[in-house]
Amino acid sequence: MEPTILYEDEDIVAINKPSGLLVHGDGKSVEPTVADWVVKKFPDIKDVGEPMEIGEDEFIDRPGIVHRLDKDTSGVMLIAKTEQGFQVLKSQFQNREVKKIYHAFVHGVPKETRGMIDKAIGRSQHDVRLWSAERGARGAKREATTRYVVKESGKGIAFVQAMPETGRTHQIRVHFKVIRHPLVGDSLYASTMPQALGFTRTALHARSIEFVNVEGRAVRVEAPYPEDFETALKLLRN
Repeated sequence: MEPTILYEDEDIVAINKPSGLLVHGDGKSVEPTVADWVVKKFPDIKDVGEPMEIGEDEFIDRPGIVHRLDKDTSGVMLIAKTEQGFQVLKSQFQNREVKKIYHAFVHGVPKETRGMIDKAIGRSQHDVRLWSAERGARGAKREATTRYVVKESGKGIAFVQAMPETGRTHQIRVHFKVIRHPLVGDSLYASTMPQALGFTRTALHARSIEFVNVEGRAVRVEAPYPEDFETALKLLRN
């Protein structure tokens, strides 16, 4: 499945990334990525942005990419079409001016219907693939905050809106785990929890994003729910 375009101007494009698609490669994998699609769709983007260092004198290209979504995560994502667009978006991400809203299904129902998770994130002691907001996390811990609202609940599951104010790797997944409400379908952070609502992937969708374009105009883009989210909402409500 390929991304679809939700918004486009001369400098920036917003896509709806399907679940199961990597944003960019790691220098080893040969599976299709958002980066591959970008270069095919917009050849001029090839040299926009900054490569990522993955080893000593080893880099991978990230054409136009200013932020990432996990492979399992669906939803809206921004791509810079020009160097000016890249710099404008990069500055807004660095200054935490981009407003992101995610929707997710979590195990259990938080006691508070709205709240703030303010827990620094470091590396897990037990698994190099994982991040942790628990005591004893390894390495430098970086501040991380996520606001949330419980939108609906039923069958021991809550449908939540999460608004991360920082952009740490796996932040929403780690933060809901630390408050004992891990995301449904999360094979890394909820591996011992039962499957629910028919999900075969982490139940996380980047619902909307707000930013200012190169012309100084505020833009809000919303990604429609994929089929598994629509099905899960029906199951939750019935």
